[in-house]
Amino acid sequence: MASDTAKERVGIIGVGRMGLAMAKHLVKHGYALTVCDIAAENAARAGALGARVAKTPAEVGRSATFVILGVGYDEEVNSVTSGADGVLGTLAAGGIVAVSSTVAPDTVKALDRKARERGVDILDAPICRGRWFADEGRLLALFGGKPDVIARGRPVYGTFCSDIAALGEVGHGQVGKAMNNLLLWITSVGLIEAGRLAETTGIDLPTLRDALQISSGKSQALEDWDQTSFMWALKDMQIVAKMADQAGLSLPVTGAVKELVKEAKRIKAGNPPKWTRATT
Repeated sequence: MASDTAKERVGIIGVGRMGLAMAKHLVKHGYALTVCDIAAENAARAGALGARVAKTPAEVGRSATFVILGVGYDEEVNSVTSGADGVLGTLAAGGIVAVSSTVAPDTVKALDRKARERGVDILDAPICRGRWFADEGRLLALFGGKPDVIARGRPVYGTFCSDIAALGEVGHGQVGKAMNNLLLWITSVGLIEAGRLAETTGIDLPTLRDALQISSGKSQALEDWDQTSFMWALKDMQIVAKMADQAGLSLPVTGAVKELVKEAKRIKAGNPPKWTRATT
């Protein structure tokens, strides 16, 4: 999808599991890339791929025109953009900060207001599909932003995304990601309960899984059961719960799932339903 590698000088702030995969594809497609990460070993891995390693987000901003955020939490997004040595303090007017972190919609909208004061645009750009898709360059990006900003983001994200969906204005990308995650964790909790009930009957779960995947019980969560860890589930559900509170909506299923994912994380790490056959 990407063709014009002279258009942007790219930076990534946060090159953990997902950010490192992005870095690999960007370097492969010929982009000049600068990275930084609070963990020196993460930055060193990106450096070994051909990226230039910076010590601070501010240093990334001095060398880039298009900066991708890959940090984990809302507080970290605010820190690396607006805190001491934040990227907004050095990124030149006309630059873009793309928020690929999963955060609350109001977090990215507040960042957009701050960025516009400095002549910088925000691309709301959370990503879906997970680690193995990142390795293969087959992620899905959910874009929110101005049309010209989205247009500039497409070739950059096209290096590691097979699909890009433009959902509207800044904030709508995060809305899309929150709804995706809500449905994912509802289904994943259901798979634990369905698996436990099915186990009591003596049925072979992998055989049942095969049947469900060609029936109305089909789901991506069941397809990817072995890769599901619930690592980010509580954070994701906290974002959804915050949105519901702000909207004044009573969502009892959402509230229940927010609590259930805590135990689901322990179950999945210990003795989960065996929906797939053990591999050697």
